[in-house]
Amino acid sequence: MNLSETEKKIGQLMVFGFKGKTPTPEIKKLIHEHHVGGIILFGRNIGTPNEVLQLTTDLQRIAKDAGHEKPLLICIDQENGVVRRLGEGSTVLPGQMLLGATGRSENAYITGLLTGKELKELGVNWNLAPVLDVNNNPKNPVIGVRSYGETPEMVSEFGKQAVQGMQDAGIITTLKHFPGHGDTSVDSHLDLPTISHDLERLENIELKPFMECMEQGADTIMSAHVYFPAIEERENVPATLSKKVITDLLRTKLGFNGVVTTDCMEMNAISETIGTAEGAVEAIKAGVDLIMVSHLQSRQYETIDLIAKAVDSGEISMEILNSAYQRVMELKNKYLTWEDIPLHEAPKLSSDFGSKFHESEAYEIYKQGITMVKNKNDILPLSTVESDRLLVVYPQNSYAMQVEDKRYSTFSLGKAIKDIHQNTDILELSNPPTKDEIDHVASFANDYEAVIVGTLTVKHEDAQVKLVQEIVRKNDSVIVVATRSPYDIAYLPEVPAYLATYEFTHPALITVANALFGKVKVKGKLPVTLPKRRGV
Repeated sequence: MNLSETEKKIGQLMVFGFKGKTPTPEIKKLIHEHHVGGIILFGRNIGTPNEVLQLTTDLQRIAKDAGHEKPLLICIDQENGVVRRLGEGSTVLPGQMLLGATGRSENAYITGLLTGKELKELGVNWNLAPVLDVNNNPKNPVIGVRSYGETPEMVSEFGKQAVQGMQDAGIITTLKHFPGHGDTSVDSHLDLPTISHDLERLENIELKPFMECMEQGADTIMSAHVYFPAIEERENVPATLSKKVITDLLRTKLGFNGVVTTDCMEMNAISETIGTAEGAVEAIKAGVDLIMVSHLQSRQYETIDLIAKAVDSGEISMEILNSAYQRVMELKNKYLTWEDIPLHEAPKLSSDFGSKFHESEAYEIYKQGITMVKNKNDILPLSTVESDRLLVVYPQNSYAMQVEDKRYSTFSLGKAIKDIHQNTDILELSNPPTKDEIDHVASFANDYEAVIVGTLTVKHEDAQVKLVQEIVRKNDSVIVVATRSPYDIAYLPEVPAYLATYEFTHPALITVANALFGKVKVKGKLPVTLPKRRGV
């Protein structure tokens, strides 16, 4: 199929996803026949490290055979913590709020460098991180622990270090979600959020981390599917589709000349309003360079077709198309070369990938970040006397955010504690716990020396609150481990001991288990202010 130069340019502005651990006929066709120049990987694409490397190599070989001038952009959401895609064999690294809790921005550099090195080995050249949203709304359902903290200064400093670490590993970085998704109470995967602050407030809080990281040399910026009426007067037009946001603010006022990518255009804030393909046309007209359609092949083809029609009709000018194409190609020229890809031999991982050294570096950061918020009457550390009975109770892990990977909903807190203290009973409850389950636990809670309760993002009038209250009535030695949101304690003021892990990753839970028994000292400080219980 002979594509015109215009069709090839349109293809280079696409970032598409597909299902499976090997290239599908559909994605091969899109790369060959439509010159699609970007691929996004999710958990559904991730097998063993060797399988991932083979997948990325195969994708690049397909692009080379199709006559692509430069290799594919291959991206992934490897924020670490609760949002990660890599699986077994890769190093589990701490997420952003845990890094913020260490108080040491160099830990963001170390984590960025290690993340970048492992992605690079796998043939992934672009990370959709770091998150630069300032989490100043405790009710935020989509950012939360994905943020470094609640102040623009902290987010700026940690963000700059993370960018530098990944860039030093040769990885393209992404600042997201511009101009800020931190002060929302709606998940844009599900609906269109609005942030109603005036421009002065946005410049002092939301925009500050983006501005500072841009000055350092950001590669790409991801737009937020969020409506900002102070910038865009048209009602319910999200930043992604707003020329006032992308061209006037980001490019002209703030001077960003790099690549702007959308968040996924299949999120409800776009797909259930203007529509995915129609939104893609508006995004390019607004000044966006890369269009991300992560899932449905039908929407991918609709997007290409509608953009081509808009170019043919003049709705999208050749000047806009050429500018976007030029920025994308400049990014590829800076980071990507065919020489880095094993086109003619079997790809191999080095011995550094997922090494003990990477694991030990991560473990040191976990110890610095996990936070003992409260330890009334020094009930911690727990005794390791063999006869002391302990109970560990927690609800099933139903992942809280659309962006989280369902593969990582396993919950190992009970096992981590039992590995240290054999005389431990483990009870996993429904999520939320039922009244019968709560009554059942309360009926024998006093039989134990101590009860450890794992919480998972407690909300107002949550059954998890009732569970803890009933256990506290029966046992004076109750320890709550908040395994995702540190804000949980705002609902549980009567608990004598409280720790925050910011994530339910295996190394975080191993670390907190050791801390419970005094085997390690955790040093984290809360990077967010806990609201008073009223009005949480």
